[in-house]
Amino acid sequence: MPMAHNKLCTRRSEQRPAKLSLLVAALAAQGALAQSTPEIRKAEDTVVTATRVEQSSFDVPASIDAVSFEQIQSQTATVNLSEPLARIPGVQVLNRQNYAQDLQISSRGFGTRSTFGVRGVRLIADDIPATMPDGQGQAATIDLGSAKRVEVLRGPFSALYGNSSGGVIQAFTEDGPDDPTLGVNFMAGSFGMSKYGFKFAGDNNDFNYVLNFSHFETNGFRDFSAAERDHFNSKFAIRLNESTSVRIIANALRQPDSQDPLGLTRAQFEQDPEQATLAEQFQTVKDVDHRQLGLVLDHNFSPSNGVKLVTYAGTREVYQPLAIPAGPQNAATHSGGVVDLDRNFSGLGVRFTHRHALAEKRSFNVVAGIDYDRMKERRQGFKNFLDSAPAVFGVQGTLKRNEDNTVSSFDQYIQGEFDPLEKLRVFAGLRHSKVRFKSEDFFIVPSTANGDESGSKDYSTTNPIFGVLYRVTPTLNAYFNYGKGFETPTFAEIAYRLDPATGTFAPGLNFDLKPMKSDNYEVGVKSLLGEATKLTAAAFFIKTKDEIVPLLNQGGRTIFQNATRSERKGLEVGIETEFREGLSGYLALTYLDAEFTKNFTSRTVTPTSTTVRNVPSGNKLPATPEVAVYGEIAWKKPAWSGFSTALEMRHNGKVYVDDVNSDSADSYTIFNLRAGLEQKLGQWRFKEFARVDNLADEDYASSVIVNEANGRFFEPAPSRNWLLGVNVSRSF
Repeated sequence: MPMAHNKLCTRRSEQRPAKLSLLVAALAAQGALAQSTPEIRKAEDTVVTATRVEQSSFDVPASIDAVSFEQIQSQTATVNLSEPLARIPGVQVLNRQNYAQDLQISSRGFGTRSTFGVRGVRLIADDIPATMPDGQGQAATIDLGSAKRVEVLRGPFSALYGNSSGGVIQAFTEDGPDDPTLGVNFMAGSFGMSKYGFKFAGDNNDFNYVLNFSHFETNGFRDFSAAERDHFNSKFAIRLNESTSVRIIANALRQPDSQDPLGLTRAQFEQDPEQATLAEQFQTVKDVDHRQLGLVLDHNFSPSNGVKLVTYAGTREVYQPLAIPAGPQNAATHSGGVVDLDRNFSGLGVRFTHRHALAEKRSFNVVAGIDYDRMKERRQGFKNFLDSAPAVFGVQGTLKRNEDNTVSSFDQYIQGEFDPLEKLRVFAGLRHSKVRFKSEDFFIVPSTANGDESGSKDYSTTNPIFGVLYRVTPTLNAYFNYGKGFETPTFAEIAYRLDPATGTFAPGLNFDLKPMKSDNYEVGVKSLLGEATKLTAAAFFIKTKDEIVPLLNQGGRTIFQNATRSERKGLEVGIETEFREGLSGYLALTYLDAEFTKNFTSRTVTPTSTTVRNVPSGNKLPATPEVAVYGEIAWKKPAWSGFSTALEMRHNGKVYVDDVNSDSADSYTIFNLRAGLEQKLGQWRFKEFARVDNLADEDYASSVIVNEANGRFFEPAPSRNWLLGVNVSRSF
């Protein structure tokens, strides 16, 4: 594995003019002002697959939204899921401005405690999981440059997808056009950002294909935050006969030496949000190499009966030095300050579907299937310095950890929907999940406290879901649903356990940690207001027990516990409308009240002190804003060389940084402006766009590192920044 090297980056300071005063309050009244227009895309035309049966989102008794091809790929960088999913109520996708740690994604408060990767929300791309069996996922593997649609499922129906399903995000690769088409795109922006890509796609009778490659790099908004990323995604769809088709999906992600600027304390954030205080000293970078191949086979035995087979396999290699002082790393049971991970993963799923039409608008559908997923990793840990004095960090030192970790899940499910009456639809499902953890320890030093820490643990549960939808009128549906949720700890969360006698770390894994379980309730409405406006609204209430929270933070390590219960309740509203003359509006509103409902304590130990922290009932869950709003006013005039423009608004309420609610990141409101042109000349198509984010140059924290032991909670957002892009394609 190549050693990390320094790519220290600096950013030129910019003069900040007076903040702009902008107003988008008209969005609140868009439903009443909407006018009929033949160009509106009606709600019932939005087809979704979250229930494993293609159907209109209007007729699904659950909260589900889809982001379209145009919304994903038009006038955006197509680098992070935070771009298209900002418009989805109930979901927070926060860009840490740190490509070494991925995005912070949560759904109705699930997933906020993750300090790296994605936790509590299940990721799927083209029917293939991007989440490992233990619940840890990586959003960076999803290629937005070739995505045609992203679906977001929230609430009880997420339990249909097994472990760690507080929400489900599914991405689907686009299909090739009728004629072979070659496209080239280039973008450039603030902070040394650049991106270029190539796409070749087409259709040849029974063979459809898409190949997309992109290279992205940035110097970063902050010091020591440079990153680059190569992404390749391909899909080959082969129609074997009238009844059978195969899709082959291959993708790869290469992300060498992404610099991690780490979080900032409150004082550091207020002094200079661009600084990175310890990152250069410890050379905190992350090197990722991810490759994956999958196959999806669809076969119809008859118009009513079909089967889908999904199989995949891949590898992931990670090398990452951490900012941990020498003292803690020297402890006998410490795993060191360098993570070296070599992972293999694979899976197999089989799904049977029966669809039977009873009458117009009435049907009976049943889906049954099994999923098996497996991950095995060789995880090694090294000191992040040589043992010679004085310590020089950023250099791989002595081996401190060496183990094989295996986690597998085996799930069986059955679900059905039935229209007993023309106005009534009933949905029910049952899923049994079994998740097995196993660790084989090869780093054993008998003369110290570091003994054999091998072990295994099984978690299992059976979760029911139930939903009912009532068609009040042809343009108004009301629904209710209920389901149980299940979330096991990840390998990172069971890595350490407490010695009750000493009150510190003990050898072995924390197999006493139990899964978090939840009861989820939701009521909602979906309405078409005239032909130009769609309204969705959902209220939810969630009770959880055995919430997984920190017990002890010390020396860069955390012991977790099942210490508490919590409640999440809230409201989600989405309004989409079109006015006259190409003007349209969109509003997504989220209200979330997430709090602990049982007292617990945690401890933080430093070389000089031990702090016991009491978390009383009523404290808010960290990283969960009470109010989040996304608004957009857009104008499109195709006759003017395909001109379009939009003003975006994002508001996030304040978020607490830890379970104690000791500090918080302030609320913020930012505005973004985008505009683009599109021309078609024969077989050629040209697209150009420009956008400016954070128009008013606000200073704010885009995310927080939850329960960070050293108080480095804050991850600053960029100042005003710009992006220019051009896309040229030709069909043959």
